[in-house]
Amino acid sequence: MKKIGIISDTHGYLHPAVFGYFADRDEIWHAGDFGDGVIEQLQKFKPLRGVYGNIDSALIRKEFPEQIVFRCEQVKVMMRHIGGYPPKYNAATKKELLIHRPQLFIDGHSHILKIMYDKNIGCLHINPGAASNQGWHTVKTIVTLDIDNTEMKNCKVIELE
Repeated sequence: MKKIGIISDTHGYLHPAVFGYFADRDEIWHAGDFGDGVIEQLQKFKPLRGVYGNIDSALIRKEFPEQIVFRCEQVKVMMRHIGGYPPKYNAATKKELLIHRPQLFIDGHSHILKIMYDKNIGCLHINPGAASNQGWHTVKTIVTLDIDNTEMKNCKVIELE
């Protein structure tokens, strides 16, 4: 079983409580808009996977791709920063979802926390909201998820303030 911490849209700010909530996690997945300084803090703490976001610098874009597709346990995961949500994916994301057919799709960008199942493509969609001080959101959020073989379970939304 893998325990995952999911975060997005930090915009250069990492709330100190993240370290406590992600202490028991095996990996951290960041869905883009890292901003300066966040990557180094997370990499020192836990293994990190991520994608770049629209505010990320050329340096971050060299280290992280626009999209990643990988397996965690027996679950195929696709992550990109700008994606939309079921059934309102943007055109590029919809195309990629149909090509890769993940069981889990993670994105960010909107600063809107959404966890919903897309029955049309058999995929759980998670947008962890935003964990930054920047943006119009009023509550900073992150998500934890356990993946055990083919099962995704114990999904929790955490409000940071």
